[in-house]
Amino acid sequence: MLKSIEARIETDGQVHLLEPVRLSHACRAIVTIIEEPQIPETALLSEAALGEDWNRREEDEAWSHLQQVR
Repeated sequence: MLKSIEARIETDGQVHLLEPVRLSHACRAIVTIIEEPQIPETALLSEAALGEDWNRREEDEAWSHLQQVR
């Protein structure tokens, strides 16, 4: 049986499981390193929703007085 468990790996290689694990016997495991962006996940998830609201003509008009005239 395969089971995935989220973990955090420190720069020195120490592995910290993010949930408790109970096994009836020793098991092998495969570790997959996931490169994470330095942007918080909540910011990435909200970008599309906020973009819909911010990219409306009414928003542009409301904030037009703050735009520089060149």
